[in-house]
Amino acid sequence: MAKEAPKTTHAAPRAVATARPVEAPAGAKRPSVTVTDNSTGKSYEFALQQGTVGPAVFDIRKLYNESGLFTFDPGYMSTASCDSKITYVDGEEGVLLYRGYPIEELAEKSSFLEAAYLLLQGELPTPAEFKDFTTKITRHTMIHEQLTQLFRGFRRDAHPMAVMVGVVGAMSAFYPGESIGAAHAGERLSNIHRIIAKVPTIAAMAYKYSVGQPFMYPRNDLSFAGNFLHMVFAVPAEEYRVNPVLERALDDIFILHADHEQNASTSTVRLAGSSGANPFACIAAGIACLWGPAHGGANEAVLTMLEEIGSVKRIPEFIARAKDKDDPFRLMGFGHRVYKSFDPRAQVLRKRAHEVLDELGMRDEPLLSLAQELERIALEDAYFVERKLYPNVDFYSGIILRAMGFPSSMFTSLFAVARTVGWCAQWAEMIADPSQKIGRPRQLYTGAPKRSYTPIGKRS
Repeated sequence: MAKEAPKTTHAAPRAVATARPVEAPAGAKRPSVTVTDNSTGKSYEFALQQGTVGPAVFDIRKLYNESGLFTFDPGYMSTASCDSKITYVDGEEGVLLYRGYPIEELAEKSSFLEAAYLLLQGELPTPAEFKDFTTKITRHTMIHEQLTQLFRGFRRDAHPMAVMVGVVGAMSAFYPGESIGAAHAGERLSNIHRIIAKVPTIAAMAYKYSVGQPFMYPRNDLSFAGNFLHMVFAVPAEEYRVNPVLERALDDIFILHADHEQNASTSTVRLAGSSGANPFACIAAGIACLWGPAHGGANEAVLTMLEEIGSVKRIPEFIARAKDKDDPFRLMGFGHRVYKSFDPRAQVLRKRAHEVLDELGMRDEPLLSLAQELERIALEDAYFVERKLYPNVDFYSGIILRAMGFPSSMFTSLFAVARTVGWCAQWAEMIADPSQKIGRPRQLYTGAPKRSYTPIGKRS
């Protein structure tokens, strides 16, 4: 939960801006918004733009040049940094669309690689297109053998995300070039295929290195999710067979996490990419941002919370603490920054979670029994229902991944494997946009005014 910002005292503002929609003049192409500076009486008009769905925006790109004013929007909760055709989120209604397709429908009927093609290309593939795309991904799953030696430079107990940031960033040295981002569309797409194919291999190797097991090379005869399970859990001395129930659940996890509009890590990738940086470096920046517990690390935090609670008998104690506004304890995996109703991704994974637990015979496993009791309470307790604190996607993905045998330290790495597709789609869209400029947020400066330097001997 974000901390309250410290209170500060400032001089009276030079202006109070008021915004009001105005009727479009006769023959005008679009309506506009007028902003009035009450300190000067001057008004400034900005075009009002409407997306396919969702709220309208007014274009303030000329605001500073015309008025000398900036907007102030910490966290960018009311600011659109770009226009995009990839993903749409409606938090009030619990809607998530990939290129217009509801996420629930894709999770039920599609596969991760098909969803990846959709996000990258804008349309679902024909059979021939999908076969070609799958072939291009699978032929790039191997990483350069020199990269495998890089893992030895990390401590065995290094967090897998730390390893992924380093190794994915190092791929920039294997696919260098000043114009790699600005290259023609075909070359950009080839690099995207490499990234999507190799990030799962790197994530699996990070896990194998942490447990001291030999790396398992990719199996191109397996599905995307099946191959990942093989690279993580297979060992050379034994035959590993992919469980189709686990494979389906993991594929759904990948689909559901593939993109989520302009979240923190996606915005990071776009910001890094706006400078023309190497795309592998941009993805490494996204992985670094995703690592944060408030973003991709939330499902890892769910398992940490369950371990802290310890047993079903202690649930009432922690529920009471969660309801106490003066207690710093928070129930992780409940509610969402964007979704103000049920997270549509959570509805899909709730079903998968119960299927996985049944398949593995783990409904009586203590930590998972604890999670199921918390789920029951959150869906029935008036306190949670009234505040719409429903279990979110992180809650259910944590349960599934724990049951599959993934350590909690790997949870965010799996998130990165999935989100790499969205990052690549967003990066490619930005690079292809001729109006895109290097990102340069402004600030409200509250530091000391201009002052003169005092020599150290004269300072008291």
